[in-house]
Amino acid sequence: MAKMQRPEDAPSAFQAAWNAHDMAALADLFDEGATFVNRFGHYVQGIDEIVALHAPIHETIYRDSTLENELIDVAHIADGAVVIHFWSRLSAGAAHPAGPHAVDTLILAVLTRQNEIWRIRALENVTLTNPRTGEPILRG
Repeated sequence: MAKMQRPEDAPSAFQAAWNAHDMAALADLFDEGATFVNRFGHYVQGIDEIVALHAPIHETIYRDSTLENELIDVAHIADGAVVIHFWSRLSAGAAHPAGPHAVDTLILAVLTRQNEIWRIRALENVTLTNPRTGEPILRG
């Protein structure tokens, strides 16, 4: 997997690791002390916990899933530190108990630069839902 040379590379790098169902590539995107909050509000810290959160679902319900990510913005907050936002569409396949369907989320991530490589320090994923009904919303 290619290293993130620019913060703008994060959405495509995350997408590529997910779509390959490659946990080593996923791990390589994160800083050792990174935090991750999934779309259900489950908080984990550290690469091992991030991989442990994702490996079982990539072996089962999301084994045939794909992501399509789209960068929204990059905000430089300090030298070697940025906040990015990107849209993410998860397309679950037949392996999911609910069958094929799509879920859109908005991802906020903090990235830091170490030795010219950008890594994710914190990532939070929020499912787009109607606040009155809780029903999922697909954008455009």
